[in-house]
Amino acid sequence: MKHYLLTAFVCLFLLSCKKDRVQVDKPVDPEPEFFVNEDPSTFEEISSIDIGDAGAAEITAFDPATKRLFVVNNGPVNKIDVVDFADPKNMKVINSIAMAPYGGAVNSVAVSNGKLAAAIESTDKQANGKVAVFKTDDLSEIKVITVGALPDMVTFSPDGKFILTANEGEPNTTYTNDPVGSISIISVADNYAVNTVDFSSFASKKAELTAKGFRIFGPGNDFAKDIEPEYITVSSDSKTAWVTLQENNAIAKVDIASKTITEIFPLGFKDYSVDGNEIDVSDEDGAVGVAAKWPVKGVYMPDAIAVLEKNGLPYLFTANEGDAREYDAFSEVKRIKNIKLDATKFPNAADLQKNAQLGRLNITTTLGDTDGDGDFDELYSFGARSFSVWNGMTGAQVFDSKNELDKKALSINVYDDGRSDDKSVEPEGIAVGKIGNKDVAFVGMERADAVAVYDVTDPTKPTFLQILKCGDAPEGVMIIAAKNSPTKKSLLVVSSENDGVIKVYTPKTI
Repeated sequence: MKHYLLTAFVCLFLLSCKKDRVQVDKPVDPEPEFFVNEDPSTFEEISSIDIGDAGAAEITAFDPATKRLFVVNNGPVNKIDVVDFADPKNMKVINSIAMAPYGGAVNSVAVSNGKLAAAIESTDKQANGKVAVFKTDDLSEIKVITVGALPDMVTFSPDGKFILTANEGEPNTTYTNDPVGSISIISVADNYAVNTVDFSSFASKKAELTAKGFRIFGPGNDFAKDIEPEYITVSSDSKTAWVTLQENNAIAKVDIASKTITEIFPLGFKDYSVDGNEIDVSDEDGAVGVAAKWPVKGVYMPDAIAVLEKNGLPYLFTANEGDAREYDAFSEVKRIKNIKLDATKFPNAADLQKNAQLGRLNITTTLGDTDGDGDFDELYSFGARSFSVWNGMTGAQVFDSKNELDKKALSINVYDDGRSDDKSVEPEGIAVGKIGNKDVAFVGMERADAVAVYDVTDPTKPTFLQILKCGDAPEGVMIIAAKNSPTKKSLLVVSSENDGVIKVYTPKTI
């Protein structure tokens, strides 16, 4: 018995020694997320560069690998300027890529994994455009892909596997050639194979959609041709895209894997006669920015869009610029003083149509004659003078900034009273990103020449932080995350299309 116990003890001892000599792999801790404790209410300008005049700095993209900015420049020569951004305080143009070999104006650029994608319209704007892809290091061409007519915006999916374009498909001035509006989905790994999809499958839902505020209008009144995609944002898992249909007052939802448009969300209208929505409607009222309630509705008509995902729900942020169709053969714009108002709905029409009241306000003539008798029973103006947040699954609005952008612009004397009769501060660009431990939205206001900064950590209750002055007519609003930044701090890059100026801002650390 003793011999048996001794043998067992020796065996156990040897086994334990052998186990000690075996290398056991321990779970590898995930790489900690790069974090800088920054105060998003303290952004300050740190540098500026002027790359030309009007049209010279519409959209900017950043490549962290080469520390370069790629900037749309449609000045005298259509090109993409390459800016050395290794030291953001000392930017300089070091190269350019000519667009003449690829078509007409370049409208948008995007960067992912060492690739630069450029959306380029045809010299005949109604013909199919192109996406040209270049290497960000030596600027050599990788691929050229044909997409739909007038690609107005290009973006990569976050995983870099897809390139998407919003093909606006605008008509010519005589409205004799109106291309179909479309979305192109390019598979990078599949030798840049492209699928271009349009909205014709939704034509049977026209009545249902228009009843909710969707707009189909124009000489042809053709559903697929009347739709004009403007701007795209993509979910973090690269499975879903949302596309603004600006003139149509809607957002489209796209399933990227199946390359199908799955839904259209009409956005409805904004009532300027309710508390909080008061606006200044005249540039000839002898005052600057004096807001009041008016019997007018705003058509949201968003330009830029960005997505923020919280608790599994995508929240869509839109800059509600507004845009009108104005062509030689067709224009929807008229001032209220030049239309006939329904006497029952507007018993004080004579006063309302004075320049100091509603007379100067531009409205669409495609809405408002509810009974078809030739006069206007309702009034609809362009844009909503705000940014909004929408549920990306249902299209329901969860927030609107009401008239706060106007108020904040007034508070720092950047409100352009000459635009009171049109679209006011004209929110156009928007970007959402993490600054320190806060989710932050930046709203570019084209006519105020400024960017409003909001804490959107709770996307249903954005709170104002500050306003930043920028160049003339900001178009591109881009956040560079601290982990990708040459300074290892968050950077905001704002490019302005009317003066070709790019400005860079950074927050203070806490």
